[in-house]
Amino acid sequence: MKKNLTQRVIVIAIVTIAGLYAVIGPRHRPHLSDFTPNGLKQTLAENIHLGLDLKGGSHLVMQVKTDEYLKKLTQDTAQAVQKAAQAGGYQTQEVKWNTDNGNYGFTLPVTDPAKVSDVRDAMPKKVDLNDWTVSTSGNAITWSLTANAQRTLAEQAVDQALKIIDSRINAVGVAEPTLQRHGAQSSHQILLQMPGIKDPEHVKQLLKTESKLDLVHVVSPPSPQPVQTYNSEQEAIQSLGGTVPSNKQVVPYAEREEPTAASANPNSNTANQNKPKKYVVVEMPPVVDGSELRNAQAVSQSGRGTDYQIHFQLKPAGAEKFGAWTGANINQYMGVVLNGEVKSIAFIKSQITDSGEISGRFTKASADDLALTLRSGALPAPIQYLEERTVGPSLGADSIRAGVKASLLGLTLVIAFMLIYYRGAGVNAVVALLLNMILMMAGLILFGATLTLPGIAGIILTIGMAVDSNVLIFERIREELHSGKTVLSSVDQGFRRAFVTIIDTHVTTIVSSLFLFIFGTGPIRGFAVTLVLGLVVNLFSAVYVSRTIFEWVLNRRGHRPETISI
Repeated sequence: MKKNLTQRVIVIAIVTIAGLYAVIGPRHRPHLSDFTPNGLKQTLAENIHLGLDLKGGSHLVMQVKTDEYLKKLTQDTAQAVQKAAQAGGYQTQEVKWNTDNGNYGFTLPVTDPAKVSDVRDAMPKKVDLNDWTVSTSGNAITWSLTANAQRTLAEQAVDQALKIIDSRINAVGVAEPTLQRHGAQSSHQILLQMPGIKDPEHVKQLLKTESKLDLVHVVSPPSPQPVQTYNSEQEAIQSLGGTVPSNKQVVPYAEREEPTAASANPNSNTANQNKPKKYVVVEMPPVVDGSELRNAQAVSQSGRGTDYQIHFQLKPAGAEKFGAWTGANINQYMGVVLNGEVKSIAFIKSQITDSGEISGRFTKASADDLALTLRSGALPAPIQYLEERTVGPSLGADSIRAGVKASLLGLTLVIAFMLIYYRGAGVNAVVALLLNMILMMAGLILFGATLTLPGIAGIILTIGMAVDSNVLIFERIREELHSGKTVLSSVDQGFRRAFVTIIDTHVTTIVSSLFLFIFGTGPIRGFAVTLVLGLVVNLFSAVYVSRTIFEWVLNRRGHRPETISI
Protein backbone atom coordinates (compact mmCIF):
# COMPACT_ATOMS: atom_id res chain seq x y z
CA MET A 1 0.00 0.00 0.00
CA LYS A 2 2.77 2.42 1.00
CA LYS A 3 4.79 1.49 -2.11
CA ASN A 4 1.79 2.26 -4.32
CA LEU A 5 1.24 5.56 -2.51
CA THR A 6 4.89 6.53 -3.00
CA GLN A 7 4.64 5.86 -6.72
CA ARG A 8 1.54 8.01 -6.97
CA VAL A 9 3.23 10.87 -5.11
CA ILE A 10 6.25 10.67 -7.42
CA VAL A 11 4.01 10.77 -10.53
CA ILE A 12 2.13 13.80 -9.19
CA ALA A 13 5.38 15.59 -8.30
CA ILE A 14 6.86 15.02 -11.76
CA VAL A 15 3.68 16.16 -13.54
CA THR A 16 3.42 19.25 -11.30
CA ILE A 17 7.05 20.30 -11.82
CA ALA A 18 6.77 19.74 -15.59
CA GLY A 19 3.54 21.75 -15.71
CA LEU A 20 5.03 24.62 -13.70
CA TYR A 21 8.08 24.78 -15.96
CA ALA A 22 5.91 24.71 -19.08
CA VAL A 23 4.05 27.75 -17.76
CA ILE A 24 6.82 29.88 -16.25
CA GLY A 25 9.96 28.30 -17.73
CA PRO A 26 11.85 30.17 -20.48
CA ARG A 27 12.27 28.60 -23.91
CA HIS A 28 15.94 29.57 -24.01
CA ARG A 29 18.79 28.65 -21.71
CA PRO A 30 17.50 29.74 -18.28
CA HIS A 31 19.11 32.56 -16.30
CA LEU A 32 18.47 33.72 -12.75
CA SER A 33 16.86 36.88 -14.13
CA ASP A 34 14.18 34.73 -15.78
CA PHE A 35 12.79 33.84 -12.35
CA THR A 36 12.49 37.37 -10.98
CA PRO A 37 9.00 38.94 -10.95
CA ASN A 38 9.73 40.89 -14.16
CA GLY A 39 11.35 37.85 -15.76
CA LEU A 40 8.40 35.61 -14.92
CA LYS A 41 6.00 38.21 -16.33
CA GLN A 42 7.95 38.41 -19.58
CA THR A 43 8.20 34.61 -19.84
CA LEU A 44 4.44 34.25 -19.34
CA ALA A 45 3.85 36.81 -22.11
CA GLU A 46 6.13 34.82 -24.44
CA ASN A 47 4.73 31.39 -23.57
CA ILE A 48 1.00 32.19 -23.73
CA HIS A 49 -0.18 33.07 -27.22
CA LEU A 50 -2.97 35.61 -27.07
CA GLY A 51 -5.76 35.76 -29.62
CA LEU A 52 -6.98 38.72 -31.62
CA ASP A 53 -9.51 39.84 -29.01
CA LEU A 54 -6.83 39.93 -26.28
CA LYS A 55 -3.75 41.11 -28.17
CA GLY A 56 -5.37 43.32 -30.78
CA GLY A 57 -4.92 43.01 -34.52
CA SER A 58 -6.92 42.61 -37.72
CA HIS A 59 -9.94 40.50 -38.61
CA LEU A 60 -10.65 39.92 -42.30
CA VAL A 61 -13.39 37.97 -44.02
CA MET A 62 -12.73 37.46 -47.73
CA GLN A 63 -14.49 35.64 -50.52
CA VAL A 64 -12.86 33.72 -53.35
CA LYS A 65 -14.56 34.69 -56.62
CA THR A 66 -14.80 31.16 -57.95
CA ASP A 67 -16.89 32.27 -60.94
CA GLU A 68 -13.85 34.14 -62.26
CA TYR A 69 -11.77 30.99 -61.76
CA LEU A 70 -14.22 28.86 -63.74
CA LYS A 71 -14.38 31.45 -66.53
CA LYS A 72 -10.60 31.50 -66.85
CA LEU A 73 -10.49 27.69 -66.75
CA THR A 74 -13.04 27.51 -69.57
CA GLN A 75 -11.12 29.97 -71.75
CA ASP A 76 -7.74 28.30 -71.14
CA THR A 77 -9.17 24.83 -71.87
CA ALA A 78 -10.85 26.10 -75.04
CA GLN A 79 -7.59 27.58 -76.31
CA ALA A 80 -5.67 24.42 -75.43
CA VAL A 81 -8.20 22.25 -77.30
CA GLN A 82 -8.06 24.41 -80.42
CA LYS A 83 -4.25 24.45 -80.38
CA ALA A 84 -4.13 20.67 -79.88
CA ALA A 85 -6.56 20.13 -82.77
CA GLN A 86 -4.53 22.31 -85.11
CA ALA A 87 -1.30 20.62 -84.00
CA GLY A 88 -2.92 17.29 -84.86
CA GLY A 89 -3.54 18.46 -88.44
CA TYR A 90 -7.28 19.09 -88.09
CA GLN A 91 -8.78 22.17 -89.72
CA THR A 92 -10.96 24.10 -87.26
CA GLN A 93 -12.71 27.42 -87.07
CA GLU A 94 -12.47 29.90 -84.20
CA VAL A 95 -13.37 28.32 -80.83
CA LYS A 96 -16.19 30.03 -78.94
CA TRP A 97 -16.85 29.82 -75.21
CA ASN A 98 -19.87 30.50 -73.02
CA THR A 99 -19.44 31.57 -69.38
CA ASP A 100 -22.81 33.20 -68.66
CA ASN A 101 -25.49 32.39 -66.06
CA GLY A 102 -23.45 29.72 -64.31
CA ASN A 103 -22.87 27.72 -67.50
CA TYR A 104 -19.31 27.02 -68.54
CA GLY A 105 -18.55 25.48 -71.90
CA PHE A 106 -16.97 26.02 -75.31
CA THR A 107 -17.67 24.98 -78.89
CA LEU A 108 -15.07 24.03 -81.51
CA PRO A 109 -16.34 24.04 -85.14
CA VAL A 110 -14.52 21.50 -87.32
CA THR A 111 -14.12 22.51 -90.98
CA ASP A 112 -14.54 18.95 -92.30
CA PRO A 113 -17.72 17.36 -90.82
CA ALA A 114 -16.28 13.91 -91.50
CA LYS A 115 -13.49 14.60 -89.01
CA VAL A 116 -15.77 15.53 -86.08
CA SER A 117 -15.61 12.08 -84.48
CA ASP A 118 -11.84 11.90 -84.91
CA VAL A 119 -11.34 15.30 -83.24
CA ARG A 120 -13.74 14.44 -80.40
CA ASP A 121 -11.93 11.17 -79.68
CA ALA A 122 -8.42 12.62 -80.04
CA MET A 123 -8.77 15.64 -77.73
CA PRO A 124 -8.96 13.80 -74.34
CA LYS A 125 -5.58 12.24 -75.15
CA LYS A 126 -3.98 15.67 -75.62
CA VAL A 127 -5.89 17.90 -73.15
CA ASP A 128 -7.26 17.14 -69.66
CA LEU A 129 -11.04 16.98 -70.23
CA ASN A 130 -12.03 14.67 -67.37
CA ASP A 131 -14.40 17.26 -65.88
CA TRP A 132 -16.11 18.05 -69.17
CA THR A 133 -19.04 16.39 -70.94
CA VAL A 134 -18.92 16.35 -74.73
CA SER A 135 -21.68 16.56 -77.34
CA THR A 136 -21.75 17.09 -81.10
CA SER A 137 -24.15 18.95 -83.37
CA GLY A 138 -23.36 19.04 -87.07
CA ASN A 139 -19.72 20.00 -87.45
CA ALA A 140 -19.48 21.53 -83.96
CA ILE A 141 -18.13 19.83 -80.82
CA THR A 142 -19.25 21.26 -77.47
CA TRP A 143 -17.61 20.60 -74.11
CA SER A 144 -19.53 21.58 -70.97
CA LEU A 145 -18.46 21.67 -67.34
CA THR A 146 -20.83 19.55 -65.26
CA ALA A 147 -22.53 20.98 -62.15
CA ASN A 148 -20.71 18.49 -59.94
CA ALA A 149 -17.38 19.40 -61.53
CA GLN A 150 -18.15 23.11 -60.99
CA ARG A 151 -18.67 22.52 -57.27
CA THR A 152 -15.56 20.36 -56.97
CA LEU A 153 -13.35 22.81 -58.87
CA ALA A 154 -14.72 25.76 -56.87
CA GLU A 155 -13.87 23.97 -53.62
CA GLN A 156 -10.41 23.16 -54.94
CA ALA A 157 -9.92 26.85 -55.79
CA VAL A 158 -10.83 27.85 -52.22
CA ASP A 159 -8.50 25.20 -50.77
CA GLN A 160 -5.69 26.40 -53.02
CA ALA A 161 -6.36 30.01 -52.00
CA LEU A 162 -6.16 28.94 -48.33
CA LYS A 163 -2.76 27.34 -48.90
CA ILE A 164 -1.41 30.33 -50.82
CA ILE A 165 -2.67 32.84 -48.26
CA ASP A 166 -1.20 30.70 -45.49
CA SER A 167 2.22 30.61 -47.16
CA ARG A 168 2.18 34.38 -47.73
CA ILE A 169 1.07 35.15 -44.17
CA ASN A 170 3.74 32.88 -42.70
CA ALA A 171 6.40 34.46 -44.90
CA VAL A 172 5.38 37.92 -43.68
CA GLY A 173 5.92 36.73 -40.11
CA VAL A 174 2.43 37.03 -38.65
CA ALA A 175 2.49 35.28 -35.26
CA GLU A 176 -0.24 32.73 -34.52
CA PRO A 177 -2.67 33.73 -37.33
CA THR A 178 -6.11 32.14 -37.55
CA LEU A 179 -6.89 31.06 -41.11
CA GLN A 180 -9.90 28.88 -41.88
CA ARG A 181 -13.06 28.47 -43.93
CA HIS A 182 -15.88 30.78 -42.89
CA GLY A 183 -19.65 30.51 -43.18
CA ALA A 184 -21.44 27.97 -45.33
CA GLN A 185 -19.29 25.85 -47.61
CA SER A 186 -21.00 27.22 -50.71
CA SER A 187 -20.15 30.81 -49.69
CA HIS A 188 -16.44 30.25 -50.50
CA GLN A 189 -15.43 32.57 -47.68
CA ILE A 190 -12.16 32.63 -45.73
CA LEU A 191 -11.54 34.06 -42.25
CA LEU A 192 -8.14 35.54 -41.42
CA GLN A 193 -7.26 36.89 -37.99
CA MET A 194 -3.81 38.40 -37.44
CA PRO A 195 -3.01 39.16 -33.77
CA GLY A 196 -0.61 42.02 -33.19
CA ILE A 197 -0.56 43.28 -36.80
CA LYS A 198 -0.27 47.08 -36.82
CA ASP A 199 -0.20 47.49 -40.60
CA PRO A 200 -2.96 45.29 -42.01
CA GLU A 201 -2.99 47.26 -45.29
CA HIS A 202 0.42 45.86 -46.23
CA VAL A 203 -0.79 42.33 -45.58
CA LYS A 204 -3.98 42.97 -47.55
CA GLN A 205 -1.94 44.27 -50.45
CA LEU A 206 0.21 41.13 -50.43
CA LEU A 207 -2.89 38.93 -50.35
CA LYS A 208 -4.53 40.76 -53.24
CA THR A 209 -1.37 41.02 -55.30
CA GLU A 210 -1.58 38.89 -58.41
CA SER A 211 1.44 36.81 -59.30
CA LYS A 212 0.55 35.39 -62.68
CA LEU A 213 3.75 34.61 -64.52
CA ASP A 214 3.76 33.41 -68.14
CA LEU A 215 6.61 32.74 -70.53
CA VAL A 216 5.18 33.33 -74.01
CA HIS A 217 6.16 33.42 -77.66
CA VAL A 218 6.19 37.02 -78.94
CA VAL A 219 4.83 37.27 -82.50
CA SER A 220 7.61 39.03 -84.41
CA PRO A 221 10.09 38.52 -87.25
CA PRO A 222 13.02 36.48 -85.89
CA SER A 223 16.25 38.01 -84.65
CA PRO A 224 18.32 39.86 -85.86
CA GLN A 225 15.21 41.83 -86.89
CA PRO A 226 14.06 44.04 -83.98
CA VAL A 227 11.11 42.82 -81.95
CA GLN A 228 7.79 43.93 -83.45
CA THR A 229 6.09 46.51 -81.19
CA TYR A 230 3.05 48.75 -81.71
CA ASN A 231 2.35 52.26 -80.48
CA SER A 232 -1.24 51.48 -79.45
CA GLU A 233 -3.45 48.52 -78.70
CA GLN A 234 -5.62 49.31 -81.71
CA GLU A 235 -2.60 49.28 -84.00
CA ALA A 236 -1.67 45.83 -82.70
CA ILE A 237 -5.22 44.58 -83.28
CA GLN A 238 -5.18 45.91 -86.84
CA SER A 239 -2.02 43.91 -87.50
CA LEU A 240 -4.12 40.82 -86.77
CA GLY A 241 -6.78 41.78 -89.30
CA GLY A 242 -9.00 43.77 -86.95
CA THR A 243 -9.87 40.99 -84.49
CA VAL A 244 -7.79 39.10 -81.95
CA PRO A 245 -8.01 35.31 -82.47
CA SER A 246 -8.33 33.05 -79.45
CA ASN A 247 -4.71 31.89 -79.69
CA LYS A 248 -3.30 35.43 -79.66
CA GLN A 249 -3.28 38.24 -77.13
CA VAL A 250 -2.29 41.91 -77.22
CA VAL A 251 -0.18 42.74 -74.17
CA PRO A 252 1.27 46.09 -73.00
CA TYR A 253 5.03 46.37 -72.92
CA ALA A 254 7.06 49.15 -71.30
CA GLU A 255 9.71 49.48 -73.99
CA ARG A 256 13.24 48.72 -72.90
CA GLU A 257 16.66 48.82 -74.47
CA GLU A 258 17.26 46.55 -77.45
CA PRO A 259 16.65 42.91 -76.31
CA THR A 260 19.74 40.80 -75.78
CA ALA A 261 20.35 37.16 -76.49
CA ALA A 262 18.88 34.65 -74.04
CA SER A 263 21.57 32.14 -73.18
CA ALA A 264 21.66 30.61 -69.72
CA ASN A 265 18.88 32.96 -68.65
CA PRO A 266 16.27 34.80 -70.78
CA ASN A 267 17.34 38.37 -70.14
CA SER A 268 16.82 41.95 -71.22
CA ASN A 269 18.40 45.23 -70.24
CA THR A 270 16.97 47.38 -67.50
CA ALA A 271 13.79 49.21 -68.46
CA ASN A 272 13.99 52.88 -69.27
CA GLN A 273 11.19 54.30 -67.20
CA ASN A 274 10.85 57.41 -69.41
CA LYS A 275 10.08 55.49 -72.61
CA PRO A 276 6.43 55.26 -73.68
CA LYS A 277 4.39 52.11 -73.21
CA LYS A 278 3.99 50.02 -76.31
CA TYR A 279 2.19 46.79 -77.19
CA VAL A 280 3.21 43.39 -78.52
CA VAL A 281 1.27 40.37 -79.77
CA VAL A 282 1.90 37.08 -77.99
CA GLU A 283 0.71 33.53 -78.58
CA MET A 284 -1.60 31.78 -76.14
CA PRO A 285 -1.59 29.58 -74.18
CA PRO A 286 1.85 30.33 -72.74
CA VAL A 287 4.83 28.03 -73.12
CA VAL A 288 4.93 27.61 -69.33
CA ASP A 289 3.10 29.44 -66.54
CA GLY A 290 3.60 30.30 -62.88
CA SER A 291 2.23 26.97 -61.64
CA GLU A 292 5.43 25.37 -62.96
CA LEU A 293 7.63 27.75 -60.99
CA ARG A 294 9.93 26.07 -58.43
CA ASN A 295 11.53 29.08 -56.75
CA ALA A 296 11.99 32.85 -57.02
CA GLN A 297 14.49 35.12 -55.28
CA ALA A 298 15.16 38.86 -55.34
CA VAL A 299 18.81 39.73 -56.12
CA SER A 300 20.61 43.02 -56.62
CA GLN A 301 21.82 43.73 -60.16
CA SER A 302 24.46 46.20 -59.02
CA GLY A 303 25.62 44.31 -55.93
CA ARG A 304 25.14 47.52 -53.93
CA GLY A 305 21.54 46.93 -52.83
CA THR A 306 19.86 48.86 -55.66
CA ASP A 307 18.13 47.92 -58.93
CA TYR A 308 16.82 44.51 -57.94
CA GLN A 309 15.70 41.75 -60.30
CA ILE A 310 13.96 38.42 -59.70
CA HIS A 311 15.65 35.12 -60.56
CA PHE A 312 13.35 32.13 -60.94
CA GLN A 313 13.69 28.39 -61.53
CA LEU A 314 11.19 26.00 -63.11
CA LYS A 315 9.99 22.60 -61.93
CA PRO A 316 11.18 19.55 -63.90
CA ALA A 317 7.96 19.25 -65.96
CA GLY A 318 8.02 22.96 -66.82
CA ALA A 319 11.74 22.85 -67.58
CA GLU A 320 11.17 19.95 -69.98
CA LYS A 321 8.48 21.83 -71.90
CA PHE A 322 10.50 25.04 -71.83
CA GLY A 323 13.60 23.27 -73.07
CA ALA A 324 11.71 21.61 -75.93
CA TRP A 325 10.14 24.90 -77.00
CA THR A 326 13.31 26.99 -76.85
CA GLY A 327 15.23 24.30 -78.70
CA ALA A 328 12.69 24.45 -81.54
CA ASN A 329 12.48 28.28 -81.63
CA ILE A 330 16.06 29.51 -81.94
CA ASN A 331 16.17 33.28 -82.76
CA GLN A 332 12.47 33.66 -81.95
CA TYR A 333 11.44 36.21 -79.31
CA MET A 334 10.19 35.18 -75.89
CA GLY A 335 8.44 37.47 -73.40
CA VAL A 336 8.18 37.31 -69.62
CA VAL A 337 4.59 38.34 -68.87
CA LEU A 338 3.83 39.24 -65.27
CA ASN A 339 0.25 40.11 -64.29
CA GLY A 340 -0.76 40.88 -67.86
CA GLU A 341 2.25 43.04 -68.78
CA VAL A 342 5.45 42.13 -70.59
CA LYS A 343 8.34 42.81 -68.22
CA SER A 344 11.17 41.70 -70.47
CA ILE A 345 11.78 40.28 -73.96
CA ALA A 346 14.71 38.19 -75.18
CA PHE A 347 15.52 36.27 -78.33
CA ILE A 348 16.41 32.62 -78.00
CA LYS A 349 20.09 32.11 -78.76
CA SER A 350 20.24 28.50 -77.61
CA GLN A 351 18.16 25.95 -75.78
CA ILE A 352 17.17 27.00 -72.23
CA THR A 353 15.95 24.60 -69.58
CA ASP A 354 15.10 25.55 -66.03
CA SER A 355 15.93 29.18 -65.13
CA GLY A 356 15.23 32.79 -66.05
CA GLU A 357 14.96 36.28 -64.67
CA ILE A 358 12.65 39.29 -64.57
CA SER A 359 14.65 42.49 -65.01
CA GLY A 360 13.65 45.99 -64.04
CA ARG A 361 14.24 48.81 -61.59
CA PHE A 362 12.67 47.05 -58.61
CA THR A 363 13.31 48.33 -55.09
CA LYS A 364 14.30 45.80 -52.45
CA ALA A 365 10.82 45.90 -50.88
CA SER A 366 8.98 45.52 -54.20
CA ALA A 367 11.36 42.78 -55.38
CA ASP A 368 10.96 40.83 -52.12
CA ASP A 369 7.16 41.14 -52.27
CA LEU A 370 7.09 40.05 -55.91
CA ALA A 371 9.39 37.08 -55.26
CA LEU A 372 7.18 36.08 -52.33
CA THR A 373 3.99 36.14 -54.39
CA LEU A 374 5.69 34.19 -57.16
CA ARG A 375 6.96 31.54 -54.73
CA SER A 376 3.57 31.11 -53.11
CA GLY A 377 1.87 30.93 -56.47
CA ALA A 378 -0.90 32.86 -58.10
CA LEU A 379 -4.25 32.95 -56.39
CA PRO A 380 -6.59 30.78 -58.45
CA ALA A 381 -9.22 33.54 -58.46
CA PRO A 382 -9.54 37.14 -57.25
CA ILE A 383 -10.59 37.72 -53.66
CA GLN A 384 -12.86 40.43 -52.32
CA TYR A 385 -13.12 41.61 -48.74
CA LEU A 386 -16.54 41.27 -47.14
CA GLU A 387 -15.65 42.32 -43.61
CA GLU A 388 -12.74 44.06 -41.92
CA ARG A 389 -12.30 44.86 -38.24
CA THR A 390 -9.35 46.17 -36.30
CA VAL A 391 -9.04 45.53 -32.57
CA GLY A 392 -6.77 47.89 -30.67
CA PRO A 393 -4.29 46.56 -28.10
CA SER A 394 -5.86 48.72 -25.37
CA LEU A 395 -9.20 46.95 -25.80
CA GLY A 396 -7.40 43.61 -25.60
CA ALA A 397 -5.63 44.70 -22.40
CA ASP A 398 -8.99 45.65 -20.87
CA SER A 399 -10.34 42.20 -21.81
CA ILE A 400 -7.35 40.50 -20.18
CA ARG A 401 -7.79 42.49 -16.97
CA ALA A 402 -11.51 41.76 -16.86
CA GLY A 403 -10.95 38.06 -17.56
CA VAL A 404 -8.22 37.72 -14.93
CA LYS A 405 -10.38 39.54 -12.35
CA ALA A 406 -13.34 37.26 -13.10
CA SER A 407 -11.18 34.15 -12.88
CA LEU A 408 -9.53 35.20 -9.60
CA LEU A 409 -12.85 36.25 -8.06
CA GLY A 410 -14.48 32.97 -9.03
CA LEU A 411 -11.49 30.99 -7.78
CA THR A 412 -11.45 32.87 -4.46
CA LEU A 413 -15.16 32.36 -3.81
CA VAL A 414 -14.94 28.67 -4.70
CA ILE A 415 -11.93 28.16 -2.40
CA ALA A 416 -13.72 29.95 0.45
CA PHE A 417 -16.83 27.81 0.00
CA MET A 418 -14.89 24.54 -0.10
CA LEU A 419 -12.87 25.40 3.04
CA ILE A 420 -15.91 26.51 5.01
CA TYR A 421 -18.30 23.74 3.95
CA TYR A 422 -15.91 20.76 3.75
CA ARG A 423 -13.33 21.95 6.31
CA GLY A 424 -10.18 19.81 6.14
CA ALA A 425 -11.27 17.98 3.00
CA GLY A 426 -11.71 21.38 1.38
CA VAL A 427 -7.91 21.79 1.44
CA ASN A 428 -7.72 18.65 -0.65
CA ALA A 429 -10.11 20.19 -3.20
CA VAL A 430 -8.19 23.48 -3.28
CA VAL A 431 -4.87 21.72 -3.99
CA ALA A 432 -6.47 19.70 -6.79
CA LEU A 433 -8.08 22.85 -8.19
CA LEU A 434 -4.83 24.85 -8.24
CA LEU A 435 -3.03 21.94 -9.90
CA ASN A 436 -5.86 21.80 -12.44
CA MET A 437 -5.26 25.47 -13.35
CA ILE A 438 -1.50 24.96 -13.71
CA LEU A 439 -1.80 21.86 -15.90
CA MET A 440 -4.52 23.44 -18.05
CA MET A 441 -2.31 26.46 -18.83
CA ALA A 442 0.62 24.10 -19.47
CA GLY A 443 -1.52 22.16 -21.94
CA LEU A 444 -2.48 25.35 -23.81
CA ILE A 445 1.20 26.28 -24.09
CA LEU A 446 2.48 22.83 -25.09
CA PHE A 447 -0.18 22.40 -27.80
CA GLY A 448 0.45 25.92 -29.10
CA ALA A 449 -3.19 26.92 -28.55
CA THR A 450 -4.18 30.57 -28.68
CA LEU A 451 -5.90 32.02 -25.63
CA THR A 452 -8.97 34.09 -26.49
CA LEU A 453 -11.65 35.83 -24.44
CA PRO A 454 -14.04 32.86 -24.93
CA GLY A 455 -11.09 30.70 -23.89
CA ILE A 456 -10.96 32.55 -20.57
CA ALA A 457 -14.69 31.82 -20.23
CA GLY A 458 -13.84 28.16 -20.78
CA ILE A 459 -11.26 28.35 -17.97
CA ILE A 460 -13.84 29.85 -15.59
CA LEU A 461 -16.33 27.13 -16.51
CA THR A 462 -13.65 24.50 -15.94
CA ILE A 463 -13.14 25.84 -12.39
CA GLY A 464 -16.82 25.19 -11.71
CA MET A 465 -16.72 21.69 -13.18
CA ALA A 466 -13.55 20.83 -11.26
CA VAL A 467 -15.25 21.81 -8.01
CA ASP A 468 -18.35 19.88 -9.04
CA SER A 469 -16.24 16.71 -9.32
CA ASN A 470 -14.92 17.19 -5.79
CA VAL A 471 -18.42 17.87 -4.47
CA LEU A 472 -19.65 14.60 -6.00
CA ILE A 473 -16.79 12.67 -4.39
CA PHE A 474 -17.13 14.33 -0.96
CA GLU A 475 -20.89 13.84 -0.83
CA ARG A 476 -20.51 10.16 -1.70
CA ILE A 477 -17.95 9.81 1.10
CA ARG A 478 -20.40 11.49 3.53
CA GLU A 479 -23.15 9.09 2.51
CA GLU A 480 -20.89 6.11 3.14
CA LEU A 481 -19.91 7.49 6.55
CA HIS A 482 -23.55 8.04 7.51
CA SER A 483 -24.32 4.42 6.55
CA GLY A 484 -21.91 3.29 9.29
CA LYS A 485 -18.88 2.30 7.24
CA THR A 486 -15.32 2.95 8.37
CA VAL A 487 -13.38 5.98 7.17
CA LEU A 488 -11.07 3.94 4.90
CA SER A 489 -14.00 2.06 3.39
CA SER A 490 -16.03 5.28 2.96
CA VAL A 491 -13.21 7.02 1.12
CA ASP A 492 -12.63 4.00 -1.12
CA GLN A 493 -16.33 3.54 -1.93
CA GLY A 494 -16.87 7.28 -2.35
CA PHE A 495 -14.24 7.54 -5.06
CA ARG A 496 -15.31 4.30 -6.76
CA ARG A 497 -18.99 5.21 -6.98
CA ALA A 498 -18.48 8.88 -7.87
CA PHE A 499 -15.98 7.95 -10.61
CA VAL A 500 -18.69 6.61 -12.96
CA THR A 501 -20.72 9.81 -12.63
CA ILE A 502 -17.65 11.99 -13.15
CA ILE A 503 -16.68 10.07 -16.29
CA ASP A 504 -20.22 10.37 -17.64
CA THR A 505 -20.43 14.14 -17.14
CA HIS A 506 -16.94 14.77 -18.50
CA VAL A 507 -17.30 12.57 -21.60
CA THR A 508 -20.64 14.13 -22.60
CA THR A 509 -19.21 17.65 -22.18
CA ILE A 510 -16.04 16.76 -24.10
CA VAL A 511 -18.10 15.35 -26.99
CA SER A 512 -20.16 18.57 -27.11
CA SER A 513 -16.95 20.62 -27.04
CA LEU A 514 -15.48 18.60 -29.91
CA PHE A 515 -18.51 19.45 -32.03
CA LEU A 516 -18.00 23.13 -31.14
CA PHE A 517 -14.37 22.84 -32.21
CA ILE A 518 -15.13 21.08 -35.50
CA PHE A 519 -18.02 23.27 -36.64
CA GLY A 520 -17.36 26.53 -34.77
CA THR A 521 -15.39 29.59 -35.83
CA GLY A 522 -12.26 30.98 -34.14
CA PRO A 523 -13.66 32.32 -30.82
CA ILE A 524 -15.97 29.33 -30.32
CA ARG A 525 -13.09 26.97 -31.02
CA GLY A 526 -11.00 28.77 -28.41
CA PHE A 527 -13.72 28.14 -25.85
CA ALA A 528 -13.89 24.46 -26.85
CA VAL A 529 -10.12 23.98 -26.62
CA THR A 530 -9.78 25.35 -23.09
CA LEU A 531 -12.86 23.45 -21.91
CA VAL A 532 -11.65 20.11 -23.29
CA LEU A 533 -8.16 20.60 -21.86
CA GLY A 534 -9.61 21.56 -18.49
CA LEU A 535 -11.89 18.53 -18.36
CA VAL A 536 -9.13 16.08 -19.32
CA VAL A 537 -6.82 17.57 -16.70
CA ASN A 538 -9.63 17.49 -14.14
CA LEU A 539 -9.93 13.71 -14.46
CA PHE A 540 -6.32 13.56 -13.28
CA SER A 541 -6.52 16.21 -10.54
CA ALA A 542 -9.99 15.49 -9.08
CA VAL A 543 -9.66 11.71 -9.04
CA TYR A 544 -5.99 10.68 -9.06
CA VAL A 545 -4.51 13.61 -7.11
CA SER A 546 -7.40 14.05 -4.69
CA ARG A 547 -7.47 10.36 -3.79
CA THR A 548 -3.71 10.32 -3.30
CA ILE A 549 -4.01 13.20 -0.82
CA PHE A 550 -6.73 11.38 1.09
CA GLU A 551 -4.65 8.19 1.25
CA TRP A 552 -1.54 10.08 2.33
CA VAL A 553 -3.44 11.83 5.15
CA LEU A 554 -5.07 8.60 6.34
CA ASN A 555 -1.87 6.51 6.22
CA ARG A 556 0.46 8.98 7.89
CA ARG A 557 -1.34 8.63 11.26
CA GLY A 558 -0.12 5.08 11.72
CA HIS A 559 -3.51 3.74 12.87
CA ARG A 560 -7.01 3.37 11.49
CA PRO A 561 -8.75 6.77 11.90
CA GLU A 562 -12.29 6.80 13.21
CA THR A 563 -13.26 10.25 11.85
CA ILE A 564 -12.38 12.50 8.91
CA SER A 565 -12.78 16.25 8.45
CA ILE A 566 -15.36 16.46 5.69
